[in-house]
Amino acid sequence: MDRDGGGCRLSRARADDEDRLGRAGRGSRPRSRLRPRHDDATPARVVTVDRGRYGCLVADGTLAVAMRARELGRRSVVVGDEVAVVGDVSGGPDGLVRIVRVQERRSVLRRTADDDDPHERIVVANADQLVVVCSVATPEPQPRLVDRCLAAAYDAGVDPVLCLTKVDLGPAEPVRAIYRPLDVPVVESGAESRDAAAAALRELMSGRVTVFVGSSGVGKSTLVNAVVPDATQRVNVISATTGKGLHTTTAAIALALPDDDGWVVDTPGVRSFGLAHLDAARLVTCFPDLALGTAECPTDCDHLDRDVCTLDEWVAAGHAHPERLDSLRRLLVARAS
Repeated sequence: MDRDGGGCRLSRARADDEDRLGRAGRGSRPRSRLRPRHDDATPARVVTVDRGRYGCLVADGTLAVAMRARELGRRSVVVGDEVAVVGDVSGGPDGLVRIVRVQERRSVLRRTADDDDPHERIVVANADQLVVVCSVATPEPQPRLVDRCLAAAYDAGVDPVLCLTKVDLGPAEPVRAIYRPLDVPVVESGAESRDAAAAALRELMSGRVTVFVGSSGVGKSTLVNAVVPDATQRVNVISATTGKGLHTTTAAIALALPDDDGWVVDTPGVRSFGLAHLDAARLVTCFPDLALGTAECPTDCDHLDRDVCTLDEWVAAGHAHPERLDSLRRLLVARAS
């Protein structure tokens, strides 16, 4: 310390090695931007998600329970994701692996809880095909729900299929007529035709990842059991491995098709299928039987004003069913309000 005129002035202390090299202390370990490459990671497919645990199926058919690695950050992991895992992939009761990579997704099927819900949910990743299951009786057909599922499929670039169930209890033609202009494959299933329907679905599903969607009670899980004969047994095995309470009615689950490289994803029964993630312009393109009819509409047409919109003429000419136009306009009104 130097004194100057009765005052005090602190002198600069001589720098020591700690000053030059950086003082050691808590949290002083330098952070590296380099992440482990995990070159030895094992490829796997996420077959179910349950309360922070991920059921991952590796190539040899072993089911391993996984957690997300910290390096994934906020990257979501969903059923259908193709991932890379490290750790004990033997599938033992005490084994646990980490998901260290999520491969780029080929497709993402999305929905929201309601049309005014800003938070979108991923139904499944990497799907090639969506089977929309609709009963023709008990419960009554829900074409509005079918339209929403089809719109989500077109938005995701996923091929749609319509499966009409309980055709022994009611006529299928009224529902078929609504979607005939779309040229979507239609499979009919009833008490006496379920085996034939399962065979037709298996042919469509061969080598592809197919998602089944439908409301509760339409017979969706019954169809899955017909397509994958030991589906119930597989679900029980996965449930016991990944956590109690898991079931196809409460969580999506992916099952490999027997003697095939295709997959079927059974999803919980839906009460609503929100499309809040689709703006009005995108929504119209997801109704391809109507989108072509907008070519003659004014450039600023909202497709709600019947005096200027040409879609009514398009439907009257037989290019689309009136129910489809009504469904589209209901969705557009919901966005305008």
